[in-house]
Formats: sequence, structure tokens, C-alpha cells
Amino acid sequence: MIKPLRIGIIAGEHSGDILGAGLIKAIKAINPNVQFEGIAGPRMKALGCHSHFAMEELAVMGIFEVLPKLKRLLKIKKEMVQHFIDNPPDVFIGIDAPDFNLRVEKPLKEAGIKTVQYVSPSVWAWRKKRIFKIADATNLVLALLPFEKSFYDEHQVPCHFVGHTLADELPLEVDQTGARESLGLSNTDKVLALLPGSRGSEVKVLSEPYIEAAKLLKKKIPELKIVVPFVNDKRKEEFTEFANKLTPELDFIMLDGQSREAMQAADAILLASGTATLEAMFFKKPMVVGYRLKPLTYHLLNTFFTFDIKHFSLPNLLADAPLVPEFFQKDLTAQNLVEKLEPYLLEDQNELKSTFMSMHENLRLDASNEAAKAVLNLIENGVH
Repeated sequence: MIKPLRIGIIAGEHSGDILGAGLIKAIKAINPNVQFEGIAGPRMKALGCHSHFAMEELAVMGIFEVLPKLKRLLKIKKEMVQHFIDNPPDVFIGIDAPDFNLRVEKPLKEAGIKTVQYVSPSVWAWRKKRIFKIADATNLVLALLPFEKSFYDEHQVPCHFVGHTLADELPLEVDQTGARESLGLSNTDKVLALLPGSRGSEVKVLSEPYIEAAKLLKKKIPELKIVVPFVNDKRKEEFTEFANKLTPELDFIMLDGQSREAMQAADAILLASGTATLEAMFFKKPMVVGYRLKPLTYHLLNTFFTFDIKHFSLPNLLADAPLVPEFFQKDLTAQNLVEKLEPYLLEDQNELKSTFMSMHENLRLDASNEAAKAVLNLIENGVH
């Protein structure tokens, strides 16, 4: 008879909900007699995970964005920790959201509950001493990327490289024709996909340089079509306000969702740093990556922390090489973006696409199943 299990789990945002749903499904395929509870998004709840709070309450980013919600976040953390100490699960899994989840994991581990952090914080990039806090809070880290595993191994902190769920989910071959048909575009169109981020703070600081770059590119390539997908109406409204102010004459093709169709249809992509760069890589698309923090946030981070990285976009971090152009803070200008995007739109990039194919194949390890096996081994044997 398969042993019944209770697993505590907390996901902090949309991407964590996707990872959590994949993990729940994979664990249930091995052991159907498992109950999940914690904080979950719609995908996880659809698989039977009981959520004590709305996941959206945790989806806060940035020093000043967190402050107004800090009291509520601390209350949620306290209640979840107490709940799991009073009702110990066989294991607790924090999915991403490290600023919240590591603070839940540490007291649970101290209470004798096994803890897993699924998705490593960017500890290899800045605040490297956090590795010791992670070690104190977790029995195991599940890493999506190979260079993360190497960093944990150097510090002798238990870590299991599982590959990336997006690499498993997205096809190796891209159906650009089908994507264009679905968006009303033809195979002869020149197409730029513009993705200014999924958070309001990103749209506010990235829209202006991105729109100005699109305006300049349209002058250089009059037949250019510019598609802009949005995660929700609020982001669309914010971007539209900038577009109407900066370039009311420019006709953007605005999409509700459909970010993957937009990326597949594109000849080149201009996007914010984050998981979307990995998706663009898996779609074998030339891209330019830009990111900008609010000036005060950047000043505080630059004052108190050291950033020890040569690159910040995931394709470049994976390759440990400047595969795609990156622009950060003051270097993120429309002119810089156009200089790199124009050749991507006009010339074949077969060598880059071939490199992306190899990287895609190397990350295809059936991540959800790898993560499920590591979690169940930790429960059963205390090791991964």
C-alpha cells in the first residue's frame, strides 16, 4: 500500500503556480495518495491543492512596493508557519518567492520539518552570503539551471538540478507560420514582438524606451509590424497610455495574452529581463533584453549590495557569454535598442538559432518528474 502523504506548498506568483501544478501532477502520478495545502494559484487549486490565502497577496516586487503590504505579508507568514508547526507536513516546498518562502522554511526546518526551495534565488549574482541562510532554511534546493547547481556544490549545500519545465513544455521546432496565421500576419511580414514586462513597475519604466525604439524602427523599416501581448487589461491600459502620449501615429497590434504566439511569430523580440527571455530562447528567436529599476531602488541596491555578474539575461547566463544584447539602467536607450534590433529584423541569424537549439535540448530533463522524485526521496530517505 502506498503511504499517504501531506505536503505543504507555497507559490508566490504566476510562474510559481505553473511550476507547482507540474510538480503536484508529477508527484500524484507516483503516489496518488497525497494531499497538498498552503498558498496556491488557480492551476494548483485545480489539481486539489487547498489554499489558505490568495496567491496574489504574495506577488509583490521591489523595496518600496513591499512596504505598504509588509504588515499583511508578515501576518500571512506567521499564520502559515504556525499552521504547519501545529500540523506538520511530510515536507514543505517553497516555490520561488525566496524573500517570503525562506522565512517560512527556516522555522519549519528548526521544528524538524523537511523543507525544499524549488527555484534557487539569484544568490550566485548578488548577496552571495545568502547561501548560508538558504542552507539554514532548507534541506534541499531544486535548481532549474545548471550553473546554479555548480554554485551550491561549491558551498556544499544540497541541490538537485532538475532542468527547466519550459524546456520540456515548448517544442524544439517552432511553428512560425501557424503563429502568424493565428495573429493575422503573413509570412512576408517583418515582425517585432515587444514585451515590456508582466508587472506594473516594469511597464512604467520600460514602456518609454521600448516605444521610442519601435518608432525609430518603423521609420527605418516601414513594413514592420509590432505585436505587443499583455498579461492583463491593467498592463494594456498602462502601455496604451504611454503609446498615446509618445507616438499616437504608431499602430501597435495589441494582444490579450498570446505572448507565446507573438514570440513565435516574430523575427526579433524586445523584452524585459526574466523568464520570458528563456521562452524567447526556446522559440529560437533573436532578442534584445532591457531592464531598468526605479532610480531610488537602483541607488539603494547599488549602495548596499555588490552585483558580481557579467550578464543578467538568462540566455547569456546559461552560455556564460554575450549571446544576446543586454541594456541596463542608463544604457537602456531607444538608440541602443534600435542599433541591435535592426540587423536582427533584416538578416538571418542561423548561428544564434542553432546555439539556442542546443541549449534547449540540454535543459530538457522532464523537470517536474525530476523534482517530484527528488522530493519523494527526501521524504523517504532524507536525501535527494
